[in-house]
Amino acid sequence: MTLPPTCAMHRSFYARSGKRMFDFTLAFVLTIACSIPIALIALAIRLFSGSPVLFRQTRIGRGGKPFQICKFRTMRLRSDAAGSVTVAGDPRVTPLGRPLRRYKLDELPQLWNILRGDMSFVGPRPEVPEYADLLQEKHPDILSVRPGITGPATIAYAYEEAVLAAQDDPASYSKSVIYPHKIIVNREYVRRITLAQDLRWMFQTALVCFKHT
Repeated sequence: MTLPPTCAMHRSFYARSGKRMFDFTLAFVLTIACSIPIALIALAIRLFSGSPVLFRQTRIGRGGKPFQICKFRTMRLRSDAAGSVTVAGDPRVTPLGRPLRRYKLDELPQLWNILRGDMSFVGPRPEVPEYADLLQEKHPDILSVRPGITGPATIAYAYEEAVLAAQDDPASYSKSVIYPHKIIVNREYVRRITLAQDLRWMFQTALVCFKHT
């Protein structure tokens, strides 16, 4: 895939190289620091929800390259058949999965995705193939960066599940209202990647998690 000039040029050193060094270093430190909580969460899921402990799904990363995203499993087995949109109070979410999702602890295995170079701490959320095809055709700039665990669109819709729960047709609302706005927000982020901005979004993510306590 050939990126347009606006995607490949006129980026700062941080956007081109420093961001990856920052991601790898922080992910390495956090993997070590969080090794015990990660092990305890994995054990709890195994005991109370059974196997598998991890949820894996194909997502599309930088340059349209597919990869396997890793999360702690928070939903009951075979829940995908009911659709990919999750609303507040969704019965498919396990009792243990609710606090894991609330405090974003289900995202901890994505530290491995960051170490591998599949993802970044901050960026557009990685899309499933059906949506990525649309991005590759109309918004390739979004696919010119590594997808992130968090970012401006993630923060803007931190309470997306509650918003969707209030809609008559959550799937339609997500596709026609939320998704187009996320594209606008993500394109703006891609145009102005800086360390200060990334630190800002990480800090705001921590605040959102703290508000759930």
